[in-house]
Amino acid sequence: MECSATMLPLGESAVLVEFGGGIHPDTHRKVKAFTEYLDCHCLPGMVEYVSAFSSVTVFYDSLLVKQLHQNHVELKEEPSYRIISVILQKIVTELRIGEGQESRIVEIPVCYGGELGPDLAYVAEYNKLTVDEVIDIHSKGDYLVYMIGFAPGFPYLGGMSEKISTPRRQSPRTKISAGSVGIAGMQTGVYPIPTPGGWQLIGRTPLALFRPNEDPPSLLQAGDRIRFYPISQKEYEEYKREPI
Repeated sequence: MECSATMLPLGESAVLVEFGGGIHPDTHRKVKAFTEYLDCHCLPGMVEYVSAFSSVTVFYDSLLVKQLHQNHVELKEEPSYRIISVILQKIVTELRIGEGQESRIVEIPVCYGGELGPDLAYVAEYNKLTVDEVIDIHSKGDYLVYMIGFAPGFPYLGGMSEKISTPRRQSPRTKISAGSVGIAGMQTGVYPIPTPGGWQLIGRTPLALFRPNEDPPSLLQAGDRIRFYPISQKEYEEYKREPI
């Protein structure tokens, strides 16, 4: 698969590398290949990058980029944004995206409903399903981690069935417990730490997604695949006593 991207300026020290619109596995593969290249190759003047569903924002030191290319005949009169865009476009053009790249599979136990999933009944009613049908659909999904963001370790997932799609709550909760599994529109995710939030909560996992004392601190990484599986309240409590 060949790769192309659009370069857009974001202020004086960042460029948005846009690989496409929407949420799609092919676009994700391009984003992942690009960030893997940046991880493995020193790009003079780059400060950091931030990946998203379909784009990567590259932050750079504007003065350093100009200094490093002051002897480059074709680029020395260009602004820093133009210089860094030319470099990044060349990298994108030379990327070759492999098909069927292996993904790590992470299984996440979830205790659905009850006080751990107070919105499960609403999600079922909204979609004209039974509670058991919602659990069955949610736990049989195969979810791709597109990116980590919002909160440390929070996974943005793709692949949820439209059958259980449900709008966000009209009034967000001021505090959601770590491990809560939620649905918002066509997305599902897990809150790794206590935060405010407006997603419909359908269950909770005893698994810690954010582990600040480990390296890397986030259990999940972009490109991982997630499979949820139901556990009972008793199993949830046992997991909490003996963390996994």
